Amino acid sequence: MLELNDPAPDFNLPSTSGKSISLKELRGKRVVLYFYPKDDTPGCTTEACDFRDSLVRLKSRSAVVLGVSKDSLTSHSKFRAKYELPFDLLSDEGNAIAKAYGAYGQKLMYGKLVEGTIRSTFVIDENGKLVARWSPVNVEGHVDEVLAQLTVLSDGPAPKQAAVKAKSSAAKVSAPRPATPSKTQLKAQPQKTAPEKAGAAQVVRPKGVAPKASDTVKKAAKKSPAKR
Repeated sequence: MLELNDPAPDFNLPSTSGKSISLKELRGKRVVLYFYPKDDTPGCTTEACDFRDSLVRLKSRSAVVLGVSKDSLTSHSKFRAKYELPFDLLSDEGNAIAKAYGAYGQKLMYGKLVEGTIRSTFVIDENGKLVARWSPVNVEGHVDEVLAQLTVLSDGPAPKQAAVKAKSSAAKVSAPRPATPSKTQLKAQPQKTAPEKAGAAQVVRPKGVAPKASDTVKKAAKKSPAKR
């Protein structure tokens, strides 16, 4: 099983750029490699558009974004053009690379156990090592999680002086309690229906970087099935 800090499995897959892309060619850059079930389905479209809208910030952290699914290049090209996705999509028609990364297997969908692509994201560092992963992914807020981990990898921990100052201020001022939503507001909130249980990121931090609670794998509460 692929573990954090292991060399990420190499790949050489056809892409929407018109040529094959391999991990070896990307050495020296951080790679955000995300696996998704199917082109132009609701959940996969939302995820792709979130990466699209945050691409400038991701690039500012020296990251290259690549989406992978078993769909053909023809399907990928239509999907990419329809939503103006500014990054390449790779075709893994036999699911070999998804399996190598542990992004293919049994999962719950609409209450049934099926076999297929497990929505997953992997961050690979400049040396080709796996430094963060989310599997399965909860689409809502996921790109912000990826950006947060890339920021920590780039900038390291906050200065100690700032941390002490923040702690001192916290002792003097009590944080206001969050407002409790009314019954009307609760009813108006959309229901989350993820087909799988989403896990928190697993992260390998650079030396000298204190671990955060978010680095520990957590299991979210069981959610009802959602769009793919």
